[in-house]
Amino acid sequence: MSALIAWGKRHPYLAGWIVLAVGMVALLIWEARDVGLQPGQWAALIVATILVAGACIWIISWDSDEEASPAGNEAAPPAADASGKDAPSG
Repeated sequence: MSALIAWGKRHPYLAGWIVLAVGMVALLIWEARDVGLQPGQWAALIVATILVAGACIWIISWDSDEEASPAGNEAAPPAADASGKDAPSG
């Protein structure tokens, strides 16, 4: 069990995708169990659900990627005076 947790800590987005996909597919199967879908329809819905879970984790990762990058990586623009023109440099 500790190896599984360690793997999840090394690969948080992939682990999140797997957990979210399992939960979403379980909900799909539970809610659509009496609809009478054909096997091909089930397969298409399950694949689409797994892809949507991956897209959700990908979108969630956008915010954490921005927070992880250190501030000040880019060169600061030159200071401007009150008139909006660049300040003299010396």
